[in-house]
Amino acid sequence: MNILGLSCFYHDSAACALKDGKIIAAAQEERFTRRKNTPAFPINAINFCVQAEGLMVSDIDYIGFYEKPYLKFARAVCNHLKAYPFSLKNFMDTMPGWLEDRLILPIVFKKELGFEGKTVFIKHHLAHAASAFLVSPFEEAAILTADGVGEWATTTCGFGRGNRIHIQKEIHFPDSLGLLYTAVTTYLGFQALEGEGIVMGLAAYGEPVYLNKLKEIVTVRPDGSFRLDQKFFGFFNEGSRMYTSWFVKTFGAPRLPGGEIEKRHSDMAASLQKLTEEILIRIARNLHTETKMNQLCLAGGLFLNCVANHKILEETPFKQVFVQPAAGDSGGALGAAAYVYYDFLGNKRNYVMTDAALGPEFSADQIIRILRREGIDFQEMEYPVLAQHIAGKIARGEIIGWFQGKMEFGPRALGHRSILADPRNPDMKDLLNSRVKHRESFRPYAPLVLEEKAGEYFDLKDLSPFMLLAPRVKAEKKALISSATHVDGTARVQTVNKDINPKLWQLIKEFEDITGIPSILNTSFNLRGDPIVCSPEDAVNSFLKSDMDCLVMENIVVEKSDHAK
Repeated sequence: MNILGLSCFYHDSAACALKDGKIIAAAQEERFTRRKNTPAFPINAINFCVQAEGLMVSDIDYIGFYEKPYLKFARAVCNHLKAYPFSLKNFMDTMPGWLEDRLILPIVFKKELGFEGKTVFIKHHLAHAASAFLVSPFEEAAILTADGVGEWATTTCGFGRGNRIHIQKEIHFPDSLGLLYTAVTTYLGFQALEGEGIVMGLAAYGEPVYLNKLKEIVTVRPDGSFRLDQKFFGFFNEGSRMYTSWFVKTFGAPRLPGGEIEKRHSDMAASLQKLTEEILIRIARNLHTETKMNQLCLAGGLFLNCVANHKILEETPFKQVFVQPAAGDSGGALGAAAYVYYDFLGNKRNYVMTDAALGPEFSADQIIRILRREGIDFQEMEYPVLAQHIAGKIARGEIIGWFQGKMEFGPRALGHRSILADPRNPDMKDLLNSRVKHRESFRPYAPLVLEEKAGEYFDLKDLSPFMLLAPRVKAEKKALISSATHVDGTARVQTVNKDINPKLWQLIKEFEDITGIPSILNTSFNLRGDPIVCSPEDAVNSFLKSDMDCLVMENIVVEKSDHAK
């Protein structure tokens, strides 16, 4: 039984293929087109997923789509009517897209893919719930999803047991914690659907001095349910500013994109983050009270907020958490496929997602051909010599481009398409920013740590294989991994398992043998504004445009010599 899951036409389009319940491939369209967060029909991702195990479109039994387009269309029309006449231009701009593809998806699938089988449309938040629970290690678990908006739901609570998901409560648009976070993100001068993670990092530099003012426009009940005072927000006029003049009168003039970041901006970020955490903790506590379950599954774009995720573990009775690594809309493709196979078709669960490496991979021969075509010198090394060699370079302060195995699914670089550096050097964050990433100086970098040593360095409440928990760094260890420790004393940690990622584990172990530190600094392998690299060509291009010292692709090493520059 072959299932193809799809998400597209909003942002971060993706595809996922399941074969007899097991994920065989998943990828975001942006990685192929090099257009970050592209909403386009994911034809390249589909081709990759279908061909990953030699399948053809005719072998696909079902397509699962991550939302119900007619329900979403109904909300869009209602929003336009409520905002008329100010919404007229946006209405005229967006209607052709609905009529050309979103409302006739089976026709689109036949035209683009030649697919004439059955299509199952799944509610957006049900797809999120499925993406977390149905591939989790839990036989039963509470489920919490939250994002901007699906069809109407913005937050859902429920539970999963066996191969079934039960959604018990929903909060509906326009009351949305995700849209609130995005609105404030744009108020602070960052891009919607891209800058929310930046705001999370900025929050650590501020104090929540605006928290009480925010609570005046966001009414929060004891169970965590909430209402937003719509006088302060412009959610109904799609395509316009997400906050109103009332918001500006209350909080001051918005920051212009690229403008100086003032203390009030970091304070606003801290206030937003604190409010978000308080609401999610209340919801999670109430969910635990109702379900009496000790495991929690999280999905939806809001749960890319790793600080809030760990606060939920710290301040609720839940003992374990599984956060879908592609928690945003791209993960809806995975959830749609999993829901069709397990819940809709009633098959027994037989797969646990322990690794997000589900994308394209390239052989050494392919890499060598590319390097020779570009006239780039290289040398080949085998493990463990390669790990020893690169660990030594990192210990000497070099910045490494690390390209290994299958590309990750989701927004995090988890040691397959990563840039690696020494976490001991307190200046390394600034060096990475100036030489490679060219991003805001306040944004943190993440530590990779040997799974078995994580408890020595971090107050971690559960394993964090997907870099979606941000625990506190133990006080006595902060100076040892200073460039991986954020200003608030936390770190967005990734625990590395020897059996799941043996090459990365071996590299960190060699670094530990040299330095005594079982951790390496990690950030995504991309330049500012670009998606994470997918192919060797992408990796070489980013390497040559930056001041990385060395590029490692499989067992092939390229030094940043004068020739390579």
